[in-house]
Amino acid sequence: MAVTITHPPTFSFFPQICVCVCVCVCFFFFFFCYIFHFTSCDFKRFPQEKTVAELLRRVKRGWVWNQFFVLEEYTGLEPLYIGKLHSDMDQGDGNIRYILSGEGANSTFTIDDSTGDIHAIQRLDREVKSQYVLRAQARHRVTGRPLEPESEFIVKIQDINDNEPKFLDGPYQASVPEMSPIGTSVIHLTATDADDPTYGNSARVVYSILEGQPYFSVEPKTGIVRVSLADMDREVREEYQVVIQAKDMGGQMGGLAGTTTVNITLSDVNDNPPKFAQKLYQMSVPESAPVGSVVGRIRAKDRDEGANAEMTYRIIDGDGRDTFDITTDPTNLFGIITIKKTLDFESKRSYTLKVEGSNRHLDPRYLNKGPFSDITIVHVSVEDVDEAPEFSAPFYYAEIPEDVEIGTIFKTVSARDPDAANNSIRYSIERTSDPGKYFYMDITSGALMTVLPLDREEIAWHNITILAMEMNNPNMIGSVSVAVKVIDINDNPPSLTQYYEAFVCENAKAGQLIQTVTATDPDEPTGGQHFYYSLAPEAASNPNFTLRDNQGYFINKISLTLYITNRLCQSTSNTLCEKPDPQTNHTPKRDRTLRKLLCRTDHAC
Repeated sequence: MAVTITHPPTFSFFPQICVCVCVCVCFFFFFFCYIFHFTSCDFKRFPQEKTVAELLRRVKRGWVWNQFFVLEEYTGLEPLYIGKLHSDMDQGDGNIRYILSGEGANSTFTIDDSTGDIHAIQRLDREVKSQYVLRAQARHRVTGRPLEPESEFIVKIQDINDNEPKFLDGPYQASVPEMSPIGTSVIHLTATDADDPTYGNSARVVYSILEGQPYFSVEPKTGIVRVSLADMDREVREEYQVVIQAKDMGGQMGGLAGTTTVNITLSDVNDNPPKFAQKLYQMSVPESAPVGSVVGRIRAKDRDEGANAEMTYRIIDGDGRDTFDITTDPTNLFGIITIKKTLDFESKRSYTLKVEGSNRHLDPRYLNKGPFSDITIVHVSVEDVDEAPEFSAPFYYAEIPEDVEIGTIFKTVSARDPDAANNSIRYSIERTSDPGKYFYMDITSGALMTVLPLDREEIAWHNITILAMEMNNPNMIGSVSVAVKVIDINDNPPSLTQYYEAFVCENAKAGQLIQTVTATDPDEPTGGQHFYYSLAPEAASNPNFTLRDNQGYFINKISLTLYITNRLCQSTSNTLCEKPDPQTNHTPKRDRTLRKLLCRTDHAC
């Protein structure tokens, strides 16, 4: 059997290389006809006595070829002729039937069972399948008996340049720091070509840049995009669109090309110093603003972004360094000026602050573009606020005796309007602080006087609140506390703490203690109370009892001594007096009766 290739492929897609291909095909046609022509055995059964050498010789004369070649993408109207199977046993009488099996048999490839001609009936695409493994056999048409052993061969699909290079992941996003030097790598692009890389130049790709010069370039062989212009500034231009082409056939004319877009962003570096928009800022704040209040904010603008634009601020000079403070806001962009000490328009009406703003993060590569700080002046004006009157003291204290005459002035307070207007002041008592209305306040002088009698034993302290109101603005009211202590005088007599009744036996001995009596006095004279005791006049002549004064202080006691004169029960009273007050020579006195009952000796005592 012999195989012959008699029909070359047609190249309707690529007329520019048809001539060369046709010449090559003609050459291969005659070459294959010579090489692949062979003879086969006559497929008769061999007698058992055949020698091994003869058998080997017969096999050697069998199917000696093993592959066909055919170009892909045939577009002709007729089936593509692949080759011819022929057996030496074929005498042309139609008794031999050629059978084709394997990959694509009867679907992609067909064989004329009489002539052995093989055709492709489907369009072949090497990128889909590059080769087919088929099996051929010659059988007797009538009996179906194999005339030769089945033989395997391969149909290889030869590549043509029918696929352009493709960027599978495009379009691409890339970034590179601004101010990067020439040659800095930006991104590595790779285009894939589905053609056979081992056959010709169909898959040899060369890269070039179509858009994006002179800022960027691409390496022809590697596809690495690089910076080609020095000192590109993000603040001037941030976005670039670069178009890259990949062309096969080594970039030669007639090669197929694919393109992709690379969107390149210049990332920021800290190459711009901050600048205040103004050299002088004017701010104002009311004097009543509490400590910690925000006065205003300033910003040193930086053309950079993100962390490269973050700022820090500080007050480096000025007469307001101790009165105001400056901090950076949470965004690290603004300086917030706040009050550190209480303001007073009447004391100081304006302040000057010298503020420095500087970058928080510096890049050592660009320090020569500095300094990365700036200075400005902030002038803060304090606004006058109508303030409540202020008293000359934070609180007042006064002492007054409880027997003071009504209308006596015992304290004078004073307040003033702290504002520049210095309005007149009117005084009054906050009535809830003096519910008993013991006191009166002179509306113009601030004199405090009594209007009711005082009793220390009832109220020893009075805590009253004095109000000061501006004449021209009744809403502006100041207040102060006045603590009034009522001083004690000796105006209360002593009294026994309880009713006493004592029993004594008639045989009691002289000098026996009958009862100890206790007296109290609500007054509190300096040095303590001094009591003395005596028997009442009606009992003073009774010789049976005597009163002994213990001369006690604060709480005094008396002792009664019994003298036995008779067996009758008697009642005796006694008088209890305080010693005279050395200042007033006043001696309160109070009588008390103490009953002493005598009992019979036959009673238990």
